[in-house]
Amino acid sequence: MSTDPQFTPSAAVASAPGDDGERRVSVVFIGDSFVAGVGDPKAQGWVGRVMGRTVLDGAHLAHYNLGVGGQTSGDVSQRWLTEAPLRWEGASDRRLVVSFGRADAETGVSLARHRLNLANILDECASRGVAPFVVGPAPAADAEVDAQLMQITEAQRDVCERRGVPFVDVFAPLAGHEQWDSDMASSLDGVHPGQAGYGLIAWLVLHHGWSDWIA
Repeated sequence: MSTDPQFTPSAAVASAPGDDGERRVSVVFIGDSFVAGVGDPKAQGWVGRVMGRTVLDGAHLAHYNLGVGGQTSGDVSQRWLTEAPLRWEGASDRRLVVSFGRADAETGVSLARHRLNLANILDECASRGVAPFVVGPAPAADAEVDAQLMQITEAQRDVCERRGVPFVDVFAPLAGHEQWDSDMASSLDGVHPGQAGYGLIAWLVLHHGWSDWIA
């Protein structure tokens, strides 16, 4: 595994207690089929594994998985403002975890459009007092797609760094990783990993800024 990258945490978002004096944290995960955990026989994906290891003392913590297969950055940018606020009702601390990229690479979404879609989501979060966290796309078992995913990863990193938003590079640590490649080789659809692959993604998220961001 690579060492932890340095990053600038996003601007602090006020976590005012609710009417009953309790801190209520609502984390919405939105993105594509990798967010949904497609292919994991344990039905946890990386999201379930991350939340299974997340504990907030003295707070009520809820999370919602809004991953949809085949979603591009444009699809997510269009639906998150409708779906996420429903899960934030009653929360004193609103969080959004964004992860997409594979569908953009496979359908030819331009890098400029991808950057704009992500930037619009993050800027809207800032205006609404929502704390965002971005997880980049995982490698594919296809050299041509991987070349595009590498560019998408760097574009996402740049967009996040310009806004002080935490970003987890999943592509670089897993490209050529023996356990990842083995899991993908045995994948039923050749696209999604199984337990081992999702476990690796979860490890990267948990060890690259998650604790500081969720605290």
